[in-house]
Amino acid sequence: MTQRPRISLARAFVFLLALGFAGGAAAQASTYPSRPIKIIVPYPPGGQGDTISRIVGKKMSEILGQQVLIDNRPGAGGTLGVDLAAKAPPDGYTLALGDPGPLAVAPGLYPKLPYDPMRDLRPVSNVALLTATLAVNANVPAQTVRELIELAKAKKGSLTYGAGHGTIANLAMELFKSMTGVDMMHVPYKGFAPQLTALVAGEINVAVGDYSVIAPQAKAGKVRVLATTGAKRSAVAPQYPTVAEAGVEGYSVDFWQGLLVPAATPTDIVDKLHSAIVNALNAPDVRQLFAERGYTAIGDTPEHFAATIKGEIEKYARVIKTANIKLQ
Repeated sequence: MTQRPRISLARAFVFLLALGFAGGAAAQASTYPSRPIKIIVPYPPGGQGDTISRIVGKKMSEILGQQVLIDNRPGAGGTLGVDLAAKAPPDGYTLALGDPGPLAVAPGLYPKLPYDPMRDLRPVSNVALLTATLAVNANVPAQTVRELIELAKAKKGSLTYGAGHGTIANLAMELFKSMTGVDMMHVPYKGFAPQLTALVAGEINVAVGDYSVIAPQAKAGKVRVLATTGAKRSAVAPQYPTVAEAGVEGYSVDFWQGLLVPAATPTDIVDKLHSAIVNALNAPDVRQLFAERGYTAIGDTPEHFAATIKGEIEKYARVIKTANIKLQ
């Protein structure tokens, strides 16, 4: 007589619990969203990330039929807000706006980062690309990237660049230095506004920063834009070559902003959010608002965004190690 395999009460309980959880998650996804959604922006109001979140969030509200609220949680270079989002309930009602700082730079910079971007967060979509530029003070006698490299080599470390310590701008310049073999002195600033003021005044010679902020000073003849830093020529400022096109082959530093959720968020909910984000980015009024501010819409897949973050973590870890950048 064939004996039936025995199933312990404990295993049966776990099995039924799993079925219940799966059914609950499916039911939750089918009614999602049933209340307001929150986007945690890890920076103060008024910055690029805050502006992008409000533009996209407003359109997502129209698409999803629920209010999308912006929750500004600045601190610790963006890691405070991202950590809060990573530890939020994985129900689709809390998203994080993330950029290279807390997602790609922080893992190589903070010895005890309270979250792991690849383990604790699930990318939904990269949202926007900002045009970042390599610029010099108007009195610097360099009209091109090649001339800047030659000047820096001739000056043997006396040229200065400004950037917040451990920021993406700091790493962009350190990557430039390592790839060109030049030496420049780093002058730290708390924020891009004082950094740009110093560049205009000639207190520093070089800086990397957002084109939308630098452009008015460039038009006034106070600074000179030499190139953009991204992998591709900017649609916002196509008149400038990329640093790679200008002679530093392989150089690429993109300033992006994307949306993520806690890692355990169900796939059905992630799919709904992804669809809402992509539809928002394709809306003519959103594209117009982006264009006016110098942003380029992305709207890629969760998988592509995850691959971007992974590649950037590895790249900036190497830059941090090479330049021996440590938290101050």
